[in-house]
Amino acid sequence: MTPPRKRWTRGHSGWAFGTALIFTVGIIFGLIWGQLLVGLFLALAVSIGWLIAYESWRGRNVGLENRDDDGAQL
Repeated sequence: MTPPRKRWTRGHSGWAFGTALIFTVGIIFGLIWGQLLVGLFLALAVSIGWLIAYESWRGRNVGLENRDDDGAQL
């Protein structure tokens, strides 16, 4: 029996729209500066940050407290 596949949710649509907008703005700035690859590279870097921030904002465990977690421990 195969596990159920996750479907495209409404939250993914917001992320996809934001990413498309970031890449569009990156392409426009790249064309203005005359360096399309620089614009695409900046858009890629910003979209990775956008993904991290968006998924963090949508997180389901917001406010989850773990008494044993004191941050990064070696």
